[in-house]
Parts: sequence; C-alpha cells; structure tokens
Amino acid sequence: MPVSGTGGAPLLALHKYTLGTDLRDGARRTLKLVVRANARRDRIEILPQLREQIEELKVSLRLCQDLKAFVGFSAFECAITKVIELAKQNEGWLKSQHHGQGQNRPAMPAGLAEQSVP
Repeated sequence: MPVSGTGGAPLLALHKYTLGTDLRDGARRTLKLVVRANARRDRIEILPQLREQIEELKVSLRLCQDLKAFVGFSAFECAITKVIELAKQNEGWLKSQHHGQGQNRPAMPAGLAEQSVP
C-alpha cells in the first residue's frame, strides 16, 4: 500500500534516511573499536569484533549505493576504499597477534639490548 499519492517516493526517502542513520552509527561503532584496539597491548579480543563491524559497514555502504543515497559514485568509492583499507589494517593486526608479533613483543631482541654502542 503506497504511503502517499506519489507512489513509493516517500518510502524510498525513508529507506535512504534510515540507511544513512545506520551508516553513521556503524561508522561510530567501528571507530570506537579501532580506538579500543589501539589502546590495548593485547588486541586479540577486539579484532574479531572489529572485523564483523567492518563487514557490516561494507554492507551498509553497498545498500546506500544501491538506493542511490550517495551524492555520486565518487562519494561511495571514497567511503568503500577507506573501509577496505581499514579491513586490511585489521587483518594485518590479526596476523601479527596470532603470530606473536604484536605489541607484546619486546622492542629490541634481548641480545641486542645488552650490547653497548662504542
């Protein structure tokens, strides 16, 4: 049943508004997880949550693009590129945490730390 006499236009506008709100909220949640991951030495607990949130953000971006909620394709392209870069960073963090090369490792190998510089 149409919302008004203009067909589905008001409903489409409502969907765009709702998706925009979801997108902003998702971006905020993602940012908060990034801040939490950066603040901890042991990121392994946060990173899987961040991965999920990034995937949800990608879906929101694609839905917004499908509904033409972006001003133009370049706005979508910029946003999705940044989210993909963040996803790559998160995957790098996950690999380093799983391989014991995260921030918990010593800054300098033990043998080098005791050597004096002439």
